[in-house]
Amino acid sequence: MKKINIGGVPEHFNLAWYLTLTERAYEKEGISLRWKDYPGGTGAMCKALRSEKIDIAVILTEGIIKDIIDGNPSKIVQTFVQSPLIWGIHVAADSKYKTIEDLKGTEAAISRYGSGSHLMAYINAENNGWDTENLDFEVINNLEGAIDGLNKGKGDYFMWEHFTTKPLVDQGIFRRIADCPTPWPCFVIAVRTELLEEDEETVKTILDIINATTSEFKDIPMIDQTIATRYEQQLEDVQEWLSLTEWSQELIDEETITKVQNKLLNLDIIPEKWDYDQLTYKIS
Repeated sequence: MKKINIGGVPEHFNLAWYLTLTERAYEKEGISLRWKDYPGGTGAMCKALRSEKIDIAVILTEGIIKDIIDGNPSKIVQTFVQSPLIWGIHVAADSKYKTIEDLKGTEAAISRYGSGSHLMAYINAENNGWDTENLDFEVINNLEGAIDGLNKGKGDYFMWEHFTTKPLVDQGIFRRIADCPTPWPCFVIAVRTELLEEDEETVKTILDIINATTSEFKDIPMIDQTIATRYEQQLEDVQEWLSLTEWSQELIDEETITKVQNKLLNLDIIPEKWDYDQLTYKIS
């Protein structure tokens, strides 16, 4: 049995992985696939890939591109979610800040440097014409850290996926000021280069299994109710999320890689652009 470790955020985007694991789909192909939740998000997964704690990550596009350029020995093998990620911009429920403009010059709470919440703070700042060279950050580790931190004055605003945080908005823990969608497909699948070189066939088998599920994910009977129950979401919120979300079974294209790198370079987040084949790997 080939042992492979994989990581991702414990969110509804990754339910397809849970379903295939529950069905023992990988074991039937001689693969022991072990899933690990990463509430800390992309920054935590980049660290885990580098330290070989995981072999595969379902990870934010902009985050892994930055980290590969920074030395992470991994490559993107596929887009996982084709649609943008809708980042909600949140403040504590009793915060004095009411609008996006009120947040100019304030401190962004982020899970860690290099995370989506960190990189998207730059995108949001640029969208609003702020000075991106003088942004201030407070590291709060994860969503739980933000719940505790924002209400204690650790950071002024926090960016996290809209539907994941919707229950916290409904409960009056956060107040959402606005949304900031990613300008590109949000999640990709990245694999350590060593595994690709040693056992591409196992990676291909894993992708074949997950792609068979995501290609028919929306047609699974009562999938909206399953998601609502498992992730403690309102049914109407899940239905809206499903209407906005599209999975992919293809390798990310060169145009998208260029678009992401151009944005990261302009924001001074990466020092240089890399060629398409330095960042991606096509499974044959």
